[in-house]
Formats: sequence, C-alpha cells, structure tokens
Amino acid sequence: MNKLALFDCDGTLVDSQANICMSMDRAFEKHALTPPDHHLTRRIVGLSLQEAVRQLLPDGDDALIEALTQTYKDGFFELRQEGGVHEPLYEGIAQLLDKLDSAGWVLGVATGKSDRGLNHVLELHGLTDRFVTLQTADRHPSKPHPAMVELAMSEAGATQETTVMIGDTSFDMEMGVNAGVRPLGVDWGYHNADELVAAGAELVALTMNELQEALLA
Repeated sequence: MNKLALFDCDGTLVDSQANICMSMDRAFEKHALTPPDHHLTRRIVGLSLQEAVRQLLPDGDDALIEALTQTYKDGFFELRQEGGVHEPLYEGIAQLLDKLDSAGWVLGVATGKSDRGLNHVLELHGLTDRFVTLQTADRHPSKPHPAMVELAMSEAGATQETTVMIGDTSFDMEMGVNAGVRPLGVDWGYHNADELVAAGAELVALTMNELQEALLA
C-alpha cells in the first residue's frame, strides 16, 4: 500500500489569512453587518465556507447565511481578478514536498477551499502535478467529517495505517482521528499547539524540519 501524506491548504501549505479576513469583512459589510474580529475569522479557517459563516453569525437565519456565503465567494473571485489575492507558500514547503516525493510518499490535499480556489493556488505555485488526490469542500461535508480522508485514501491506494493528515487546525486533527489515520499538527497556522494536541495530534511540528523528521524518520 502507498504512504499518503495528506495536507490541509490554508495555514498549512499557504498563508492565506489576509485574503480570508478581507473577503469576510467585505461580505459582512455588503449585508450591513459588523465584520467579525479577525481573530475569530482566522479561527474558522479550514471549515467549509457555509459552516464557517454560520459559526461567525450563529444567530443568522439560513437565508442570510446562504446569502453571506455567496457574497464571500463573489467577493473573493473579484479580489482575485483584481490581482489582490496573495497566498504565499510557507517557507520550506516546496522542498519538503520534493523530499517526500523522493522518499516514495504519495501526496494529497484535503481543504475547506473550493475546487476553483485550490486549483488557483496549486497553479500559482506550480504544484498542480504534485498531488495525486485533491479533496475540497465542493464535494464533501465540512471538516471534521472524515469523508475527505476516506476518499483520498481510496484514490491514492493507501490505508489508515499508511496515511498521515497534516494540518494547522483542530478541525484537521479531529478529521484525522475520525478517519483513523495519523494526525500531525503544524504550529505556523491558525490554531495553537495546545488546541491541536487536545484535538488528537500525535505531535505538533514547530518548524518545517520537525515535520520532515516526523514523516521521514
């Protein structure tokens, strides 16, 4: 069976918090609502968009949640068209992917992004051909439901014993636990290390080298 390294995207592969906060601000403002504090917005990164909006506006009815979600999507697309979206790779990610590939790992992504959003990021950084399985919010329930991991394993020819879920949020760790795979946290994203451990992380890598050692030891 193949060894599968399954990565979250936002907060794990790329730093996208500025775009997400800006787009959420604009969406709330267009509906005459006070935008959430950016700390709260960063907390929901990784969830499927509609679930994220619902958590930021728990008293909103279904129609408002759906409208806000669509406004966010439209605004993010407009921001991208304006050249205002910046989602840099975290330093060392490209080199880590090279080393995992050389060591025989199969690579995948499991993200709360849409297909369009993920494809844009991978194309921007020349990573489209690096991943054999791409799982997004367009085709799955929100994290921490295990569906993304389960389909990724099937597509990659991996098992629970040979799969690692790598992410920066408690949602990623809980999804890994729910799918019965090895959950590894990273400390450069949007939830802190204590939260990742409490959510089931086997360990939390503070640096890219620590993550590499955990995977290639």
